Amino acid sequence: MKKNTKILLFSVLFLCILLFLILDLIWGSVSIPVEKVFAILMGEEVKTSWNYIILNFRLPKAITAILVGAGLSVTGLLMQTLFRNPLAGPYVLGISSGASLGVALMVMASVILPGVFGLVYASLGSWALVVAAIVGASVIFFIVGMASIRISDSVSLLIIGIMFGSITGAVVSILQFFSTPEQLQSFIVWTFGSLSGVTWIEMRVMAPIVVAGIIMAVLLIKSLDALLLGENYARGVGISVNRIRIGVIICTALVAGTLTAFTGPVAFIGVAVPHIARSIFRTASHKVLLPAVILIGAVLMLCCDMISQLPGNQSTLPINSVTALFGGPVVIWVIIRSRNVKASFS
Repeated sequence: MKKNTKILLFSVLFLCILLFLILDLIWGSVSIPVEKVFAILMGEEVKTSWNYIILNFRLPKAITAILVGAGLSVTGLLMQTLFRNPLAGPYVLGISSGASLGVALMVMASVILPGVFGLVYASLGSWALVVAAIVGASVIFFIVGMASIRISDSVSLLIIGIMFGSITGAVVSILQFFSTPEQLQSFIVWTFGSLSGVTWIEMRVMAPIVVAGIIMAVLLIKSLDALLLGENYARGVGISVNRIRIGVIICTALVAGTLTAFTGPVAFIGVAVPHIARSIFRTASHKVLLPAVILIGAVLMLCCDMISQLPGNQSTLPINSVTALFGGPVVIWVIIRSRNVKASFS
């Protein structure tokens, strides 16, 4: 693809983010005129209720959508490259399940071990969920990463990831059995996934970690391109494969764990977006794919957020159900065209 064409595509994607961001601020159960939305964003005092809705609800929700779309898409790209597996992602390989287990332990295990988890949860506040999710995601991803050193078959790695997901699901089920109805309801609602629960205070915790993870991914671009040509080639040009694995582990655990802690497990985005980017830009170079998945992921999550809104109704659909409508068909398409997809990794 020519350089001018790539620049044009990136420009279109960037404009799409701006367009869907404005639409996401306008769209909702309460109708607010477009000119009033711009006035509020410019700092004008329009109407107390409208100011509150835009500045304290819709704007942080839209920014969360951008961070979730960009962050999960980046982790999906990193994992697909590391495992050389077109179906790899934080959800498929059990990373989100590990993060969910960490949150479940922190939220619900206080009934079983109130002296340990209850004290930590009460003292750390919102940081407790972040730490728990990151630790849970790191443990599962580390185990899967170590298994990938000994097992080169992608199907086997997928099975291992699914098994870890089943094991963590079983532990969560046991915790749910011993939990109080209030804790159980809180965790189940969390598993549905939601972009609207992140406040500005929580954004100060979530955004820096996600941005730091994305910057870390940018620093791995050259190493990831070398890894596409095989581990032997990467070692031949002086790149440490183990360092790449550790870098991807840290990056994925930070981003996926943090996002899962605040928004719940959001499925399919990490798997689907890298394939959409490869189809649009027709390249395997991470120098192009990394910014592409950031922009495409942000646009897709903004679209999903708008679809989840029910105009005229105070309720919103679980974000997981909406992302599955987009990501599910993409994953099916990947499986059907697996030969062509595998060729893009070689």
